[in-house]
Amino acid sequence: EVQLQASGGGLVQAGGSLRLSCAVSGFTFDDYSIGWFRQAPGKEREGVSCVRDPDGSTYYADSVKGRFTISSDNAKNTVYLQMNSLKPEDTAVYYCASQRGAVAPLLIPFMDYRGKGTLVTVSS
Repeated sequence: EVQLQASGGGLVQAGGSLRLSCAVSGFTFDDYSIGWFRQAPGKEREGVSCVRDPDGSTYYADSVKGRFTISSDNAKNTVYLQMNSLKPEDTAVYYCASQRGAVAPLLIPFMDYRGKGTLVTVSS
């Protein structure tokens, strides 16, 4: 059974940092793209970042470029999203998601996700 469990959210002041984790089980990293999207109250999903099959290339939304870093630990079947210099507009529920093969950036919000996501709240 495919499972993706996001964790690591919390409350942080503007300028602070958080590291989100996505524990993956039920499939092999090598064949999948793993991404993060977020959804703030009353807003549409926004693709944040992705590490893409087959070459491991990374994508970042313009809104997070230079502040967020995605990485993966294949031995632990975990993908991380390091978030620095957080802003109040980063407040959202963050979901990790997967898709077999490559994924176009515009489709990150529509990748397959499981679980509830993790809430990130950035206070001003």
